[in-house]
Amino acid sequence: MVAALSESLLDDAKRPAFLADAVEVLDAEVSDKGGASGLAVKGGYAAVKKISPTIVPDALESLAPKLLTQLEPFWQEFAASGTGTFADLLASKPDEVAEALLAVTDERAEGSTRPALKKVYSSMRSSAKKNVIEALPRVGDLVQKHAQ
Repeated sequence: MVAALSESLLDDAKRPAFLADAVEVLDAEVSDKGGASGLAVKGGYAAVKKISPTIVPDALESLAPKLLTQLEPFWQEFAASGTGTFADLLASKPDEVAEALLAVTDERAEGSTRPALKKVYSSMRSSAKKNVIEALPRVGDLVQKHAQ
């Protein structure tokens, strides 16, 4: 059986590089956003980063175990198939994968004690699924790069 994602990506040897690349993926996804909704995403992201310069890396550090748990069934399916890329598999199930990942951030936002974070997340949540779906190829590539 293939090792669990959280075990392989969050062990002491791989964790720093995986999380650093995850921040880069998130930054690239935000940077690529265009139009009015892109401005909103960029503005929200900038606002969150103003709250604390380390909030994004800290959030990814904290959320990574739960996000990887949500990706685990898809990873096992990918490993069992022996074909294509993990990005392809994620992109073939956009609604299911996006909802699985957003369940983690929804729970986190709901439990936050920071009203500013709740407000920013709430204002961005309606477009979050579309943004997550657009990010799935990069997320798949990130996971596959570090899991192998």
